[in-house]
Amino acid sequence: MNPYEKKRRWKFFLLIFAIVIGTASVFYSDFFVKKMEREEQLQFQLYVKVTEQTLAMYDDDRYTGLIDLIRTNTKLPVIMTDSKGDIISYQGLDSTKTNYDLEKKANVNYDPAYFARELRKMKKQHPATPILGGDDTRWYIYHKDSATLTQLRYFPYIQLAVIGLFLLTAYIAFSSARKAEQDQVWVGMAKETAHQLGTPISSLMAWVELIKSRFDAEDDPLIAEMENDIKRLEVITDRFSKIGSKPIVEDHVVYTVIYNFMEYFKLRTSDKIVFSIIGDEQVRALLNVPLFDWVIENLLKNAANAIENEGNITINIIENLTKEEVFIDVTDTGKGIARSKFDAVFQPGYTTRKRGWGLGLSLTKRIIENYHNGQIFVKDSELGKGTTFRIILKSSITYEPTSNT
Repeated sequence: MNPYEKKRRWKFFLLIFAIVIGTASVFYSDFFVKKMEREEQLQFQLYVKVTEQTLAMYDDDRYTGLIDLIRTNTKLPVIMTDSKGDIISYQGLDSTKTNYDLEKKANVNYDPAYFARELRKMKKQHPATPILGGDDTRWYIYHKDSATLTQLRYFPYIQLAVIGLFLLTAYIAFSSARKAEQDQVWVGMAKETAHQLGTPISSLMAWVELIKSRFDAEDDPLIAEMENDIKRLEVITDRFSKIGSKPIVEDHVVYTVIYNFMEYFKLRTSDKIVFSIIGDEQVRALLNVPLFDWVIENLLKNAANAIENEGNITINIIENLTKEEVFIDVTDTGKGIARSKFDAVFQPGYTTRKRGWGLGLSLTKRIIENYHNGQIFVKDSELGKGTTFRIILKSSITYEPTSNT
């Protein structure tokens, strides 16, 4: 199992654990909510009974005060209406909007719209409870859940949101710290590699010059290819030495940069693979050539490895004048990539080869996004037919096209 799969499995188990904790928290809170609902329902039933007794014993002063005391101690929001729907009495509502001045015998801060809203809420939450009012008329008592019960009902979800936000913040912080630490290790290894390669490359250059002078091989094509390989090693060393520092990007013709590298690469690949470049030969973009060559090299290597016997690798250069962007499509006729793996192929450690490190496309993505402010993604792929990777770069300043000569 590669590191990426292990990382995904670890995240999956962590997600399941978080879901279990969240679900347990919701069910535990729901238990208390239902318990409180039963208690409030009992309070409301008591209020109804006491109200009925108050109406039945209205003229008996011995018990009226006690019954009113019991009834007014109920904290539930309650509204009582007659058969026509007119409000007769209320309790537990906002006193700033329902205040009644006994001395002035008038309502102070009375808000009819408030009563209408509260009555609608009560009708939605619970059915009306009918009682016998004065002159044997039928009255109706409505009630709604207390503010405490309402808050308790939403509390577990607020709690889960806060916990989730905390876990997300902690995950991002730890991931950033770990990534920064890994970056420092990679930068140190890269620079040390560049330093170690310097001496043998210098020796190889000297040996080639010695062979040329001793055997009079100035025009020997084999010696020329050896020199190309040594130059290639110099480029690779330069790449490693630039890791960790901000590279300089300059204006280049995209076709020329890709063509120069492809000419070098295809000589060292199977003759059964046909390479071609199509598209606008005058498109320009801001590039760092050594790093961009690295991108093209990784894409071409992956494309060549995906082709089992013979096939084609085509690079298409397209300029999007509307968005001032350059599209570079690298298409192969290889074995293709499953759609579920379109994002995974750019993760460090992901590889389908037995001896692969799984770092090529990860480095490619970093070079394009971090150093060239561009994008790279799998544009299209079909198993058994091939894959197309798309690079998006910002085109450079306006230029005057030149004729092909």
